[in-house]
Amino acid sequence: MNIFFDVDYTLISSSGSLRPGVRECFQKLVDDGHKIYIWSGMGLRWHEVRHNNLEGFVSGVFHKPLHNYREAWNQSGVDIQPDFVIDDHVGVPQAFGGIFTKAYYFPDERDTEMEGIYLAIRAYNDTGNTLHPRFWHPPSENNG
Repeated sequence: MNIFFDVDYTLISSSGSLRPGVRECFQKLVDDGHKIYIWSGMGLRWHEVRHNNLEGFVSGVFHKPLHNYREAWNQSGVDIQPDFVIDDHVGVPQAFGGIFTKAYYFPDERDTEMEGIYLAIRAYNDTGNTLHPRFWHPPSENNG
């Protein structure tokens, strides 16, 4: 699957610290054969990818649409489609399918959100569903 992660408050806090478990989650996803993409409404975030030593996991970095998510993405000219998204803004997973994550505003070593995200992605990949409480099914082509 093409898995798209938001940056601010999804992967990094307001101070720029990496959320606990990101590297481990990314490693497992890549080992499982998925492609990881980073996107942000704040532009191309290669600096954050490099600063946090995530380059080896990331297949690409893109601008994330800020509204009319699916329509704007389809008009972006990028030929890669998100299969599963993780974002702290509910509208993005509603538009594409994926997980609305708890926002990671401040560094917190007790945060275990990435463990649940990995398990949800694995379940979804295996069965087409997950029991994650903030999971949104991808919209059907007729409804999306």
